[in-house]
Amino acid sequence: MKSTKPKAPVMIPVEKLVPFDGHPYKVLDDDSMNDLTESVQDNGIMEPLTVRPLEDTDNYEIISGHRRYHAAKKAGLRDVPAFIRAVSRDEAAIMLVDSNLHRERILPSEKAFAYKLKAEALNHQGKREITSGQLVPKSDDNRATAQIGEQTGESYKTVQRYIRLTNLIPELLDMMDEGMIAFSVGVELSFLNDERQYDVLNACEENDNTPSYAQAVRMHKAYTAGELDRDGIDAIMCEEKANQREKVTIPLDRLKGKIPGSYTVQQQQDYIVKAVDHYHRYLQYQREAR
Repeated sequence: MKSTKPKAPVMIPVEKLVPFDGHPYKVLDDDSMNDLTESVQDNGIMEPLTVRPLEDTDNYEIISGHRRYHAAKKAGLRDVPAFIRAVSRDEAAIMLVDSNLHRERILPSEKAFAYKLKAEALNHQGKREITSGQLVPKSDDNRATAQIGEQTGESYKTVQRYIRLTNLIPELLDMMDEGMIAFSVGVELSFLNDERQYDVLNACEENDNTPSYAQAVRMHKAYTAGELDRDGIDAIMCEEKANQREKVTIPLDRLKGKIPGSYTVQQQQDYIVKAVDHYHRYLQYQREAR
């Protein structure tokens, strides 16, 4: 279906607009939205929305401008300016994602669902040529994710990892968005079913910590082998992480004059270990001599 863009936007009643089905980006009532609402109240909608007509109805689906639409409703506007595009669902999905690719801040969950939405649309449209030089296994999914990667500067595998995050339960996705769980950890946990993911969530809350990448990999492997249950998750989560082990730090000025200044860091460490070992044997000799 060919798209035609009018020379000028038209005014559309707010009640005739509906959000895009599967819109991947969050529209939050935060300070930024309050500022946008005030701007809309004072100046109206400065940048028209882009919409498409829905079949068998007189409503329009929003392609771009979901935040402006929300602000318009909050501001009490009855009509908003919009460009009407006669495009298919897949074409609209690609337009929606592309219009948000270079936003200043995109949450991991938003990127995950956006990439999935666009990949599905590209697959429906058929194969695309890949020009980035990536070695891409020949499948529609790989070609679609490679095309997305060309636009975002990411490898097709990274795009696929983001799409995997759509398999996470909402609570774990929120923890990713809040920076409590690393991207690589989320990818590994996405291979668990919902029941096991909720077990991980409960373990996080009960132990007041989150799994490391190494722990998430072990959970993934155990789950794949059919050997992961709640007890196994608890056992892994309760293990001491490498970055949680206590360390002893000795200020350099306390070692001044005791270790040759020409020593490397490794030589200094070896020297200290040997000195501690020697002192330990000295104390042991003193005890035995009593």
